[in-house]
Amino acid sequence: MIDIGSLRALAAVEQHGSVIAASEAMGFSPSAVSQQVKKLEKEAGFAVLERRGRGVLLTERGLALAAYGRRILAELEELQSTLLADPAKPSGSLRVVSFSTACRGLVGPLLAQLEESGTALSIAVLAEDPREAVARVANGEADLGLVHNWNSVPLVIPEHLTLEWLCGDVADVLVHRSHHLAARPEVAPAELVDERWISTPAGAICNEALLRIFADLGRVPDIRVYDPDFATHIAMVEQAVAVALVPRLGRPALPRDVVAVPVVNPVQARQVGLIHRKTMTASPGIRHVAGLLRAIAGSRVPTGAAAASGPSEP
Repeated sequence: MIDIGSLRALAAVEQHGSVIAASEAMGFSPSAVSQQVKKLEKEAGFAVLERRGRGVLLTERGLALAAYGRRILAELEELQSTLLADPAKPSGSLRVVSFSTACRGLVGPLLAQLEESGTALSIAVLAEDPREAVARVANGEADLGLVHNWNSVPLVIPEHLTLEWLCGDVADVLVHRSHHLAARPEVAPAELVDERWISTPAGAICNEALLRIFADLGRVPDIRVYDPDFATHIAMVEQAVAVALVPRLGRPALPRDVVAVPVVNPVQARQVGLIHRKTMTASPGIRHVAGLLRAIAGSRVPTGAAAASGPSEP
């Protein structure tokens, strides 16, 4: 009889490329994962890993066993989320991964509602950029993900995940009240090419969205500061040392000396969505949390964000 835990360990090694990476993803020690794999080899009667330099590779039969294992684990997950769950009583633990502004604007109110209602659901939250969120949900490291998709930077969603768009979100350029654009009702990209910017780190989706604004102009924005926290962006605008592109979702009340000016041609908009594995579609916990997030998104999106046009589902 092949042990489910051993199959899970082999699938993790295949997904993450090494025993060490698999152990970090699973929350176990490398020796524990190695023992699970050795147990699987003993049960199966053949080697599933072979050493290659300082790392390991799955053997041909190991790859086949990992593929079977993924299917078995998916079916087991679907069984646990449907027949073994009480649809009238959402319970258990859900791991949620979300980008930071959605943590403030959507997940915070979600946790408050769950606390008030006394629902027997335990929620653990990790803040990640959408690409990392997709990977974690796809690999089973998280159950739900809140992601965003800029109209200029599409987000790729694997086929075994379900994506539901919750709301639109518009980003404005923030400038100091003394800035020459502060009194404008709107501003076009060509009027922003010579500004000094603060941006999220290079490679982050919001950073790529900022770069794409100027792509058609053949220019690169003059980014002086990289910081992942939009609160820092707002603070630096208040100090009149930079301008920033900041979405409205989860944005706090701006300081007196910070002015939000809409960007047009094109409007800087993103769609905010919820992802989970298709095997979890009927889970009472997933359905309950998705319903709450749907209602929160509909009631809390700032004026103008709901009208943002977004891409169709990938």
